[in-house]
Amino acid sequence: MKSSRGDADLRPSSMRKREAMLAAAQEQFLAHGYDAVTMDSIAAASGVAKQTLYTHFGSKEGLFLALVGSQTSAASERVLAEPPVVPPGADARSVLAPILEQQLATVLAPNLLALRRLVIGLLPQFPELARALHEHGPQRAIDSLAEVLRRLEEAGAIRVTAPQAAAAQLNWLVMGEPVNRAMLLGDDQALPGTDVRTQVARALDVFLAAYPHH
Repeated sequence: MKSSRGDADLRPSSMRKREAMLAAAQEQFLAHGYDAVTMDSIAAASGVAKQTLYTHFGSKEGLFLALVGSQTSAASERVLAEPPVVPPGADARSVLAPILEQQLATVLAPNLLALRRLVIGLLPQFPELARALHEHGPQRAIDSLAEVLRRLEEAGAIRVTAPQAAAAQLNWLVMGEPVNRAMLLGDDQALPGTDVRTQVARALDVFLAAYPHH
């Protein structure tokens, strides 16, 4: 499989063209499924020559891999930036709540849910893509939360002896039910009768009862 050109090597005009091709590819893949989409249909939708697609991505498979990678990385960057500075005496809930609210809202974005469904359906064909989606999505979120918990522990705001395990527990307290409902019942069923802020608050009630402050 040919790899696509690295973003760092692209001029601004080429970057804009690449983004337009990825946007057209996402629309096509989500509307019609991987197998039904062709490089011709993506080229027509993005307004570029088919050869330009091949120059940037090598193949339809390369384009699909680049699309999922770019969307996953962009979502991660929005949520998992540099962990916050936690001063001594900080309140754990005040630090964690906005991070978790943004994370849950991002995970439940319709385009990311649709891409997740598509990748799961293509698991036998693209097992490495599913692994990458996990590593750059849920696993990266847990790793980032673990670092926040370490900083809260150092500040005396929470008592956590195994931050990686605690981060996994917190992540799935927040994400588990909404993501499962969205994936199996539809996007609008993710948070029936509640909202992102309430879901996070309830999860933190449970988590902070198990991991009190010093």
